[in-house]
Amino acid sequence: MAIDILVAEDEPSILESLDFILRRAGWTIASVTDGDAVLEGVRRLRPRMLVLDVMLPRRSGFDVLKQLRADVDTRALPVLILTAKGQQQDRRIAEELGADGFVTKPYANAEVVGAVRKLLDENG
Repeated sequence: MAIDILVAEDEPSILESLDFILRRAGWTIASVTDGDAVLEGVRRLRPRMLVLDVMLPRRSGFDVLKQLRADVDTRALPVLILTAKGQQQDRRIAEELGADGFVTKPYANAEVVGAVRKLLDENG
């Protein structure tokens, strides 16, 4: 089965929420809970996009993003960054590293679905 979205989030309640709202919007979801697993999951599952938390165990979301952008096979993968901090510095770093979108926690469900739709280039 093709996976639309790989979600990288280590907080169980947020992961459960993201899984629910994204599945309800009609996408297939897989999830990982640490930075090392993100890289392995992207290579193995070949998702259409990645929802990536900044604060992950083992390897930060920024490190993961840097590695994805350095690899020719994953360079074009759309990446939506999630961060709890909401600091301008996080957004700036994410943009410099090549993030395609940015959502600050706490987020509105519609905000996440809208950002995912935009990155997957789906209307409606």
